[in-house]
Amino acid sequence: MNLFLITFAALFSVLNPIGTVPIFLGLTQDDTKEMRNRTAFWAAVNVFIILLISFLIGEYVLKFFGISIDVLRIAGGIVICTSGFGLLSGSFGKKRGVSKKVTNDAQKRSDIAVTPLAIPLMAGPGAMSLLIAMYQDYPEIADKSIIATAILGAAISIYLILKSANYISRLLGASGIVAISRIIGFLVLAIGVQYIINSLLVIFRINE
Repeated sequence: MNLFLITFAALFSVLNPIGTVPIFLGLTQDDTKEMRNRTAFWAAVNVFIILLISFLIGEYVLKFFGISIDVLRIAGGIVICTSGFGLLSGSFGKKRGVSKKVTNDAQKRSDIAVTPLAIPLMAGPGAMSLLIAMYQDYPEIADKSIIATAILGAAISIYLILKSANYISRLLGASGIVAISRIIGFLVLAIGVQYIINSLLVIFRINE
């Protein structure tokens, strides 16, 4: 249960579905409720597939390119810190690579569940690197199953939050969403710093 909660909390912080609510509403403002719900569903499904694939085969991709897991943790920590700082400073969209051109293009397409909602908005490099590192840290099949379940739980939470985007927006208001994004940003920043510190400690210990 602890592993599930730790994985779910870390993923939820990095994915930040609440911070995605304003962008989701903006991209689906002309859609019917049914179309909006369908987009939320497929965005969650796409996030689940992307993260599960990253979790299961990411380690083998690293071996192919000769990248060590500790280097990945440092790179992932930097990306996570960048995302956290983007949330704290209010530049989340830019930090996740969603330019105005991409947003305008997405508004003209009927299906935005893959891009930009699933990737890069939620299932970005921070979440991918986090899961690849966890695959290495938890070699037991039972632990991997728990992590996969946590990924599914995170995807379900994404669907429920995006499906309730209108209600959440009215309930929290713009200032409430910003405040929650700042809090999540601080937690994401802390996760990234912890990843970098842990990796540096391992590297220094090996080189002693």
